[in-house]
Amino acid sequence: MIYRLLALNIDGTLLQSNGRLHKSTKEAVDYVREKGIYVTLVTSRSFPSAKKVAKALKIDSVLITHRGGYVAKELEKPVLERRISEDIAFEIVRLLEGFQCQIRLVHEKYSLANKLKINNNLLAKTVVNSGDPLYYPHQFVDSISDTIMDEPISPPKIEVYFEQKNDLEDAKKAIEGMFSEVDLLRLTDYRMEIVPRGVSKLTGLLFLAQQLGIKRSEIVAIGDAIDDLEMIEAVGLGVAMGNAPIEVKKAADWITRSNNQQGVGYMVKEHFRKQQPIEFLRKMNIIR
Repeated sequence: MIYRLLALNIDGTLLQSNGRLHKSTKEAVDYVREKGIYVTLVTSRSFPSAKKVAKALKIDSVLITHRGGYVAKELEKPVLERRISEDIAFEIVRLLEGFQCQIRLVHEKYSLANKLKINNNLLAKTVVNSGDPLYYPHQFVDSISDTIMDEPISPPKIEVYFEQKNDLEDAKKAIEGMFSEVDLLRLTDYRMEIVPRGVSKLTGLLFLAQQLGIKRSEIVAIGDAIDDLEMIEAVGLGVAMGNAPIEVKKAADWITRSNNQQGVGYMVKEHFRKQQPIEFLRKMNIIR
């Protein structure tokens, strides 16, 4: 099989646990790009945050961000954007404010979150280390519903961090029962994301592939998280990181090393060294 598109998750895949890119990972991305393979990032992060990682990798591609809700090469020129409407966002926020949780409306230009003292240390670390660059503005307010009543927001994604597991389950059931306009994904026992109905990393990736004239079978996707599972299962070659949970590994065609063992670089060396450059394959009329 000839692969023409490589889709990479960021956290837990490209980045090590310390948040840094290893030299071998950068070299692996350079290697596949030199072969003419299109490399993109598929992430739950905001666009500015993903763009920062792309620049470090010298990737000037269309990026799939906000878990598929915002697909763009430049901030002001999205090729695909899906948003939770202002009214639905407001109603969901009002419901969530009845729980002990931090609510974060993630816009492509900024985030808006409620002030909350988090007692769960692991959760606090997750919220603080969101991966967003310093120039991405974070605003914290006492009441999100009061704020967006005056200044409505239509976000591509809402992140919610709960103090208690039971609260997450209760909120998830309530939102699923009341709002058919959104999809929810439980990422951990304490964290949930809300996106417009039908939006996912997979839908964003398939949209980009269609724009590029690339078949689903010609895509390689590498990821480590629950929200990567659908994408890993659906593409031509789905790769799970060594640090991925068991259900993601079961969905994968191949399992590479962990993010701290340069799993992306290892996978690239194993699978792409035998593939001829895309331009050569075109000249030989093997692909069009």
